[in-house]
Amino acid sequence: MATRVLSSSPKLLNNLRSFIKPLNSASAAAASPLNFDEKPELSTVEKQHPIATTLHQPTTTLDLDDHQKLFASVPTLKLLRSSVNLGLASNETFVDFGMWVMNSRLMETPLLRDIVLKTVKHTFFEHFCAGETTTEAGECVRKIQEAGLRGMLVYAVEHTSDNAGCDRNLEGFLQSVEFAKSLPPSSVSFVIAKITAICPISLLKRMSDLLRWQYKDSSLNLPWKLNTLPIFTDSSPLYHTLQRPQPLTAQEESDLELAHQRLLKLCQKCAQYNVPLTIDAEDTSIQPAIDYFTYSSAIMYNKDDNPIVYGTMQAYLKDARERLFNTARTAEKLGIPMGFKLVRGAYMSSETKLASSLGFDSPVHNTIQDTHACFNDCASFMIEKIADGYGGIVLATHNLESGKLAASKARNLGIEKGNQKLEFAQLYGMSEALSFGLRNAGFQVSKYLPYGPVDMVMPYLLRRAEENRGLLSTSSLDRTLMG
Repeated sequence: MATRVLSSSPKLLNNLRSFIKPLNSASAAAASPLNFDEKPELSTVEKQHPIATTLHQPTTTLDLDDHQKLFASVPTLKLLRSSVNLGLASNETFVDFGMWVMNSRLMETPLLRDIVLKTVKHTFFEHFCAGETTTEAGECVRKIQEAGLRGMLVYAVEHTSDNAGCDRNLEGFLQSVEFAKSLPPSSVSFVIAKITAICPISLLKRMSDLLRWQYKDSSLNLPWKLNTLPIFTDSSPLYHTLQRPQPLTAQEESDLELAHQRLLKLCQKCAQYNVPLTIDAEDTSIQPAIDYFTYSSAIMYNKDDNPIVYGTMQAYLKDARERLFNTARTAEKLGIPMGFKLVRGAYMSSETKLASSLGFDSPVHNTIQDTHACFNDCASFMIEKIADGYGGIVLATHNLESGKLAASKARNLGIEKGNQKLEFAQLYGMSEALSFGLRNAGFQVSKYLPYGPVDMVMPYLLRRAEENRGLLSTSSLDRTLMG
């Protein structure tokens, strides 16, 4: 599957720099702080697209020293429980053992399964999730709203292989939109959906193969293809499709139409209630089909400077910067207000292994510094667009440095407090200091709130544990301030 501003105080700056390394996402453990006094050399893409200026050194203060001010809205008991949970999540031995248990045949024993699920529910689930029911999730939204934050509702269903499962998941997403509308105004910023939950994975892979091949061979006719925005660039990974794919079968085209109708029904509900919808990103093997669904729907429902459908860009991909620029500029030229959620990415290991097995370079940036630079450049580009009155962006990051730079950029461009087109976001239970610091500076800040029965949400928790080991171990700032 966000941010703030720098201080002019040398003492505070030095303190913050000491926290930057542990706060880097995913593989951040090996990262060193950026030099705020030096501007990195521009890449070829940056030179071709000068509007994507590097984020400037912040000129306003993001105060993360005053722990009492940061956590004033959090009860002491919650601070203690959060500190314990974050400590456990940062222990790789404990996480490895927990994942082994969850994936083992031990879970087939009813009594043991019940014990494990109850243990998970009262530890990690309660820390990282909003609840099992809409009632519990609603209470969570109200609590974070009292703390000055907003919620991104995530009905936490994942991959589905058949149409019956897709139909059930759609109903869950539609109920999530209804649920969002029933909560206090402005308490919910977005509803999150996964295309993998409403379209069979096998079909997404077939569609992605055909879209990739058409990019390489424009003579390939795809009769099912609707109007869309740019999905690829010349630097995009195309190695997944090494041979010309067969056309979709009649059954696959029928399944595609069903999937498309599910998404349109969800978009229509979001447009009716004016609840923005963000489509989550996946790995590169199926991301082209997800982008196709997202952009074709955005063309239909993003109207009058009001982006209802947001896509997700993963900045750890080498083609992310150019794809974002091309898509946003094309959409703007067509008069389509496009919104994006910008993340770093969560499939580094699997992406690298797949590319290597096929004899290709990884589609992921070679260094964490390159990923940071890409994220910051994409954020700068979209912040400039928002300052000019176009589009929307959700900066989903736990990286302190990116938050400070983006917040400073927004301030320097005169983006006013409370601007609905600029949102910062962090996972629920993570980076609380950054969330509260941004809130105190007047920015819109959301927490990513997955909800649903524990056994249904378990794949989400396991995925977070596996894919975000570095992220879970970067909670030292929160734990230090909580202490």
